Amino acid sequence: MTSEPIPFLDLCTPHRELEAELLQLVQQAFRTAGFIGGPMLEAFERAFAEFCSTRYCVGVSSGTDALRFAPMAAGIGNGDTVVTVPNTFIATTEAITQAGAQPEFVDIDERTYTMDVDKLREYLETMCWPDSTTRSVISHRTGKRLAAIIPVHLYGQMADMDTILGLAERYNLVVIEDACQAHGAEYFSKRQTRSYTAGSMGRAAAFSFYPGKNLGACGEAGAVTTNDEELARTIRMLRDHGQAKKYYHEIEGYNGKLDAIQAGILQIKLGHLAEWNEKRRTCAQRYQEMLGSAEGIILPYEGSSGKAVYHLYVVRVHNRDELQRRLTAAAIGTGIHYPIPLHQQSAYRTLGYKRGDFPITERLAAEILSLPMFPGLTPAQQSRVVEQVLEFVGLTTAQAA
Repeated sequence: MTSEPIPFLDLCTPHRELEAELLQLVQQAFRTAGFIGGPMLEAFERAFAEFCSTRYCVGVSSGTDALRFAPMAAGIGNGDTVVTVPNTFIATTEAITQAGAQPEFVDIDERTYTMDVDKLREYLETMCWPDSTTRSVISHRTGKRLAAIIPVHLYGQMADMDTILGLAERYNLVVIEDACQAHGAEYFSKRQTRSYTAGSMGRAAAFSFYPGKNLGACGEAGAVTTNDEELARTIRMLRDHGQAKKYYHEIEGYNGKLDAIQAGILQIKLGHLAEWNEKRRTCAQRYQEMLGSAEGIILPYEGSSGKAVYHLYVVRVHNRDELQRRLTAAAIGTGIHYPIPLHQQSAYRTLGYKRGDFPITERLAAEILSLPMFPGLTPAQQSRVVEQVLEFVGLTTAQAA
C-alpha cells in the first residue's frame, strides 16, 4: 500500500482541472478592467440566489462581512442580545459584537453538534422575561432585548430549523442562518412539507467562500442570501460605504465588496458544486461503512430531516490528540474544529461564562477530530485512514478493558 501523503483537503486538483476556464476568466477581467462590481458579480449573485432558492444574493468581501452585515441590515445593534452556540468559529460572535450587540450561548445537540433546540427553548423560558410593551423578551443575563437567533449549520449539516423558526415566531425574534459551512445542504421542513436549501429559511443567511469551503474562492469572499428586498438593498449599501449611488451616502457603511474576479471564479465553480457535494456524501458513506461497527469511535449523525454536504467529516474518540499524532506520523492530514469553545476564549472573558456552563460543547471540544474530506478523496486513501483509526481505537479499547 502506498505511503503517499493524504491531505486533509485538496485545493490543487480542482484548480488544475478548471485551470483553462479560470485563466480565461482572469484574462477577460484584465482586458475589460472589470475588477469591482459589474457583470461578473451580478451574474454570480443571480446564480447563487437561484442555487439557494432565494430572491436575492449580495456578494461581500468575506464570510465575516456576511455575518456582520446581515444583523446590521436587520436592525440589530446597540442594546440588543443575540443567542448562538459556543461550538463555532469566532466570526459568528465577532459579527454580533461588531454589530453592537452582545452574544449569549446555548449548548449544542450531542448528535448533530448544531444548536440544541431544547436548550434554546429552556433559555427562552427561564433566562428571559417578556416585555409586554414592546412584544420582545429581555435577557436576564444582559438586561437587554433579545433580538435574534443565529443557528450555525455546522460541518455541512443544517440545524433544526422548524423548531428554531417556531420559537422565533413565538418570541418575535429574527433568525439569521450561519450557513458558512453548508453550501447546498438541505432540510426537510415538516411544518411546510417541503425541502429547503441552506440560506433560504431565515430572514437572511451568511455564506463564506473561504478557499477550503465546499464552494471556495481563490481568496476571501462571502455572500448574504435573503428574500427581503429592503434587507438586500441595505447590505448593498453597507458593503460600499453606505452609498445608494456614487458619492450619495444614505448610511455609514464599510468597504466590504466582493471583487469581480472572485465572483467569476465562484460562478464557474458553482456549476460543479452539486457534483462535488455528492462526491463528499459518497466519501462520507464509505467512512460510515468502514468505521460503523468499530467500538470506541462516534461517527457523524445525519438526521432524517437533513441532507448534509459534509464540509467536514468529524469523528469523536477518547485520546483524540494521540489519534491525531498517529495519523500525522502516517502522513495523513487532520483538523480540529474547534479545540477551544468560544465561551472559554480570552476574547470573551468579559461575558462571564465559566467552565461547565456548556458541558456538551466542552466535552466534544476534547474529543472531535476531522478526518480527510474532499471530493477527490479515493477509496484507497480512505482505506488507509480507516486502517490507522481502527488500529488506534482497537488498542485503546483493549487497554481500557
